[in-house]
Amino acid sequence: MCKKIFIGATGQHCGKTTISLSLMHLARKKYDRVGFMKPLGPKWIEFEGSIVDKDAAMFASVFGVERDVSLMSPVTLTPGTTRQFLDGTIASDSPRKAIRAACEALEKKYDYLIIEGAGHGGVGSVVGMNNARIAVELDAPVLLVTGGGIGNVIDSVELNLALYQREKADVRIIMANKLVANKRVNTLGYLQKAFSGRSVMVTSAFDYHPTLADPTLLHVSELLGLPLHGDFTERSRICHNIQLGAASSQRVIDNLEESTLLIVTSSRDELLVTASSLHHIPEYTKKLAGLVIGGHAPVSAITQRIVDDSNIPYIRVEETSSEIFHTLREHVSKIGPEDHEKIELINSIAERHIDFDAIDAII
Repeated sequence: MCKKIFIGATGQHCGKTTISLSLMHLARKKYDRVGFMKPLGPKWIEFEGSIVDKDAAMFASVFGVERDVSLMSPVTLTPGTTRQFLDGTIASDSPRKAIRAACEALEKKYDYLIIEGAGHGGVGSVVGMNNARIAVELDAPVLLVTGGGIGNVIDSVELNLALYQREKADVRIIMANKLVANKRVNTLGYLQKAFSGRSVMVTSAFDYHPTLADPTLLHVSELLGLPLHGDFTERSRICHNIQLGAASSQRVIDNLEESTLLIVTSSRDELLVTASSLHHIPEYTKKLAGLVIGGHAPVSAITQRIVDDSNIPYIRVEETSSEIFHTLREHVSKIGPEDHEKIELINSIAERHIDFDAIDAII
């Protein structure tokens, strides 16, 4: 018999995918066959000839189960899906049937199945399959991931629990994530007090870790929809800092922090040449992850040659440097299959902070 767990969340960016990756890693130490499913995929890509959710594609790649990717992502919300469902072009029962059929097929293949929801509890309501309803349909107990904090976590959990309770979903675990390290014990203690009258286990996962929140060079490239030039082997490098190169070249270089993505205007030849020249010096290799070169003006021919010859990773955009800086500062990074450094870090932290046996016992 396949054991199942549904990973829900109180909102976006709580860390569902990080927790799912962690549980996948830990479960594989105990179970021979561990599978993953993203029943409803709001963010789709083309992968192995199929349209599937991005997270399902990532799990398929990381864990070598590409053959099951269509089952892992049975329903995707592609452009027009919402209108087609509301207009009746898509049968009202179609999403439910597709999700149940896929889950039944995966249950035959695996001993332990991690089912990741999408967004907050209500996501998917437009096609009649919100997170709580999916958990009920698949008969999977729920682990609800929250952000860090106390008051805001209690408020968001109560809001989401109302929907799960209405649908009669079985929420067994509340897991606080992205905690402030020096407040971890205190925060968890208060959350356990707040939900002491409920038949749920309140536990914690990761402390807030900048490395997990920061984008890789490949993420920046995909976000901007533009190619990454230079040394492509650096695509998984994490950009811990984003700096706008607006000051003098010397001041910009002096102010570089660890693994900085430097945004430079295309007309700033001196800064582009300096940054490119420093790329192979170990002291600066640690500090300078790559460049985003912005602006409508072309880079001068000699400067472009120096940039290319240095092999420094860079992305060329037409927007102004200030526009790109704002875009990147607002971006929340997600984990992708190429993010080996992040995934290894997640696994190592999970082994220290997540008690899989306790979770497994309660589901």
